[in-house]
Amino acid sequence: MPHLSSVTRRLGLKTAVAAAAVLPVSGAALSSQRASVSDRHERHLEVMSFNLRYASDTGRHNWAVRRPAMRALLRGERPHVIGTQEGLYHQVRDIAADLGAEYAWLGTGRAGGSRDEFVAVFYDTRRLTPVEYDHFWLSDTPDVIGSNTWGGSCIRMVTWVRFRDAQPSGREFYVLNTHLDNKSQYARARAASLIADRIAWLDRALPLVVTGDFNVAAHKNPVYDTLLDAGLVDTWEMAAEHTAPYGTFHGYRPPKPYGDRIDWILATPGVTAHWACVNTLAPDGRFSSDHLPVQASLTLG
Repeated sequence: MPHLSSVTRRLGLKTAVAAAAVLPVSGAALSSQRASVSDRHERHLEVMSFNLRYASDTGRHNWAVRRPAMRALLRGERPHVIGTQEGLYHQVRDIAADLGAEYAWLGTGRAGGSRDEFVAVFYDTRRLTPVEYDHFWLSDTPDVIGSNTWGGSCIRMVTWVRFRDAQPSGREFYVLNTHLDNKSQYARARAASLIADRIAWLDRALPLVVTGDFNVAAHKNPVYDTLLDAGLVDTWEMAAEHTAPYGTFHGYRPPKPYGDRIDWILATPGVTAHWACVNTLAPDGRFSSDHLPVQASLTLG
C-alpha cells in the first residue's frame, strides 16, 4: 500500500489504495473576500466534499469530457482533504494521477474491493499522515461488507480516517466520508443514527470532520437534525465568510442561487470555520460533475 505501511487497519479488510500528487498550480480567487489558496494552505486545513458523478462512457457529460474540468478544479484548489462520493475505481485512479504523487487516497468499493462506487478520501501527504482507517456499511450489519438491510436503492457506506497533521502541533483528527441513499428516507434516517452512534465510539478528545452527499437539504430534513444532535455543527453556518450560496446539485444546468445544499461539511464544535464555499468553477464552461464541490477552511480545535 503506497505511503501507508505504518497505518493501522482495524478490521483487516483488503482495501484498494492508490497514491497521487498535485502539480504546482495556483488557485484563482472565487470572491473578493477570499484569501489566496497559498495563504490559506499555510494557515488552515482545507477540506472539500465532492460528489464526482460516476464515470460514464456515454452522453454529453461522459467522464472523458469532464475529466479535464475536474483536473483543473482540483489542481487549482489543492485541498488537504477531499471526501469524494460516487467515484468508480478507474475514475478514482484517474483523479489520483491528475493530482500527482504528493496526494494519496484511501477507500474501497461499496460492494468490496474495486467493485461499485467508492467514498474515497484523498489527502495531501505533505500535510497529513493517516494513522488509522476503516469502513463500515450503512445497514443493521455495519461490519459486513456490502450489506444493505434498510431498503435503500443501493449499498451505502462510510470511510473514516484518523490523520496526524504535520503542523507544529501535530494534532490528530478524524475524517468520516459518506453518501446517503438517494431514494429512501427511512434508509437515510437509519444511516444518520448509525453514523451518530459510530462517532460516539471514536476518541472524543480529537476533532472530527464529516464530509458527504446526504441527499437531503440542510435544515429541511431530520437527517440534518440527527447529525447536529450528535454534537456536530455545520461549517457553512459557522463560517466567518462565505462565497455566494448555491444549491449543490445542479444536474449540469446553471447553478441555482439559494438552492438546496445537500452536500455538507460538518465538524465538532471546537473546530473553527474561517471560510466556506460552494464552488461554481466550470473551466471552459464545462462542469466537472452534476454536483458542485463544497469547501471549508478550518482550524482544528
